[in-house]
Amino acid sequence: MAPKDDAVLAGAVDLAREAAESIAEQGTVGDHLGMQMDDERLATHFFACEAVAYPGWRWAITLARVPRGKVATVCETNLVPGEGALLSPPWLPYAERLAPGDLSAGDVLPYKEDDPLLEAGFEATGDEEVDELAAYELGLGRKRVLSAEGREAAAQRWYEGENGPHAEVAEKAPAPCSSCGYFLPMAGALRSFFGVCANAWSPSDGRVVSIDHGCGAHSEIDAEPAEPMPVGQPIVDEIAYDLV
Repeated sequence: MAPKDDAVLAGAVDLAREAAESIAEQGTVGDHLGMQMDDERLATHFFACEAVAYPGWRWAITLARVPRGKVATVCETNLVPGEGALLSPPWLPYAERLAPGDLSAGDVLPYKEDDPLLEAGFEATGDEEVDELAAYELGLGRKRVLSAEGREAAAQRWYEGENGPHAEVAEKAPAPCSSCGYFLPMAGALRSFFGVCANAWSPSDGRVVSIDHGCGAHSEIDAEPAEPMPVGQPIVDEIAYDLV
């Protein structure tokens, strides 16, 4: 049940303004924006904040009175966000705040115990080729390998990136990587979609590329020879000059 309006608290606008001005920088307490009842004999007055650094924020001054009291007193003074206020982004833990590309020499990422992109090396996937690869990796001592979700995430990222079929260099290429002699297919579940470029002349050298990626350094494509341009007869200046 909503508390009833309180005439004593509603009439204490000047008291609330004085409290706001006591904590605010000069000139930053603006128009009175209204009052809300928080509880019986407890209400908050709001004033516009005119500080340039806090657009959309409001000064919130909470007042109270004792039972049968005729005088309001100040309980709390705050600066709170209003509708459309400029807010800082939500806080994220360090491990979630990092983005691809942030890691530099000497940095170490925190360990993720429950990483959905990884699974135990001994877990079966149902794919014979993948399971065979996982068993081999287990012999090498790797505790975890890519999960199905991890493979899908990597494949999606690579395919949509600069080494996929929609990159500008690929769309202008004369032929796809799948028919290039420098294309090294990947092992495992991603073999049908990706490989590594081994062409020193290619901008993708040493990178994972999709089979339908491409560039102008394709091993089986030759550049069209340029048409010879005719050159006109040379102009001979027959004017004689005296030797001095």
